[in-house]
Amino acid sequence: MKREDLTEKLLDIKRENGWSWKYICEKIGGYSEVLITGAILGQMKLTKPQAANAGELFGLTKAEIAMLNEVPMRGTGTPMPPTDPLIYRFYEMVMVNGPAWKALIEEEFGDGIMSAIDFDMALERVANPKGDRVKITMSGKFLPYKYYGASGNVPEYGFKEG
Repeated sequence: MKREDLTEKLLDIKRENGWSWKYICEKIGGYSEVLITGAILGQMKLTKPQAANAGELFGLTKAEIAMLNEVPMRGTGTPMPPTDPLIYRFYEMVMVNGPAWKALIEEEFGDGIMSAIDFDMALERVANPKGDRVKITMSGKFLPYKYYGASGNVPEYGFKEG
């Protein structure tokens, strides 16, 4: 079985049982809803105990449980640019705001990147009389670039200087 076939099987079971993502995430436990949902959708991996919980919940075989614990090929299945309107809006946010985010992060932290591995994300609904709002909070560790061959009083890493 391919990982995308397992994802379709899990989504079919979710639909047939009328389960919400919140319910599935509570049953699997241990991580944020974003990460667990991402794992069910084939973009993240679960720990062995979480995969076992998912196996019990979804009635999976040993091979399917093991597959949930394997590192997936992340980013597959989404064309670039994305065609789904909601996913495209995120792409658009990065394309429009990315240069400003980059400039502000570099000014505050130095020459580097925000990790998407040492990373937290939370999603919440915020009530608003003009229409509820989606609030996404992201927190990634700053990783400075290492300057190869640095010697003398030249900085080795791209942290913001004095």
